[in-house]
Amino acid sequence: MKHHPVQRRIIGLDPGLRVTGFGVIDIDGNRRVYVASGSISTEGKELSTRLGVIARDLTYIVQQYQPQEACIEQVFVNINPQSTLLLGQARGAAITALVMAGLPVYEYTANQVKQSVVGHGKAQKRQVQHMVQRLLTLPVAPAADAADALACAICHANSAINTGDIVQITKSRRRSGGRIIV
Repeated sequence: MKHHPVQRRIIGLDPGLRVTGFGVIDIDGNRRVYVASGSISTEGKELSTRLGVIARDLTYIVQQYQPQEACIEQVFVNINPQSTLLLGQARGAAITALVMAGLPVYEYTANQVKQSVVGHGKAQKRQVQHMVQRLLTLPVAPAADAADALACAICHANSAINTGDIVQITKSRRRSGGRIIV
């Protein structure tokens, strides 16, 4: 008798201080099904207000779509340390909202996400958008931030499928390529 994994819902995030992209997909066996995507915009506000908006809006999105797992891109080190610090704070606000919602949170580097979705870690944003559109059979390519978030969710789904079961990701992080936070 063939084992079919239970359907799971994953939310992927592309954190940013001005714009945080989100993407929600369902996994049913080897199928990836688009559920929703978009972005949280915080432009023009004080830093503390921006972080609050990210946490508040993400909490609402999680309540609305009820994912069982979350994944987020790791911070890359910029030439500008101030930009890296601000990105890390936005990412921290997002992770806090996810953890407070009781979700396990997995991390992937931008290279891991691009490798998983496009086939090489140096892919351009347009290539990621195009492949996300194709993999999820969307009529149009999603906006860049939403596409990156959906790509992160696809990467997580691929890691789970490649190891055969999400439980194995938790037990063997090295094999899955993702690092679990919670």
